[in-house]
Amino acid sequence: MVHAPGRGLLKGPALIRLLARLTDAGFPESEQPLADRLGQWLGWTDAIALSSALGAKPPCAPAQGPTADRAEDALCMRVRTSLTDAINRDATLAPQRAGGRARHRRDPAPADIAPEYAAFRQAYLALQERMDSAIGNLRTVLRGMLASRTPELSRLASVDAVMERVLGVREHNALAAVPGLLAAHFERLRDAELAASESGNGSAEVADAESPLKDGPWLDAFRQDMRSVLIAELEIRFQPVEGLRSALRAC
Repeated sequence: MVHAPGRGLLKGPALIRLLARLTDAGFPESEQPLADRLGQWLGWTDAIALSSALGAKPPCAPAQGPTADRAEDALCMRVRTSLTDAINRDATLAPQRAGGRARHRRDPAPADIAPEYAAFRQAYLALQERMDSAIGNLRTVLRGMLASRTPELSRLASVDAVMERVLGVREHNALAAVPGLLAAHFERLRDAELAASESGNGSAEVADAESPLKDGPWLDAFRQDMRSVLIAELEIRFQPVEGLRSALRAC
């Protein structure tokens, strides 16, 4: 399997480490403390909104003890499982079956045309939209649960709402770059497969005329890598949810 040139050990989330291994993209580690970097991301209107959320006196809510069934745990598990299944069962990412193509796959191209990346980009963007919508709705529900518990948790819910609005655009722009990074990995695997095909046929002219690049192990390797990146992105997107969930558990 073809990977990008090796780099030194990179710290950080699994998504960053995985992309660094699969692509030529550089991910320099910042020496600034998180608080300093966060301050650079906030505009003055964002800072005012955050300060208001932190300083507000939330209405007193009747304290509620832990529920027997932990509704928030069941809800989070249901959303996470649904998104994980959507990634693992996506038709475009289904591996080739022995003796033929995977059933119901949205093929990137007919069998006699070299596969292109466009269908994979479309699938990735669709799954990103699904994650964004489902997790955004889940955070809203969890904030409602927090607001019904104690004044302190109600304040936390308000802060999370501001942070989601403030950092949502930055998160969207950062994650929107991932499909482009995977395009380079796709092309690297495709070029390696084409080079092996040309070598096996003796010349590029023979390879082009008699053995067009087709679906096969090289593309299944890419599908697996793309699924791994999507799962790692889901992990990143779910971190605020886990924070809210932990707060609810502490009630």
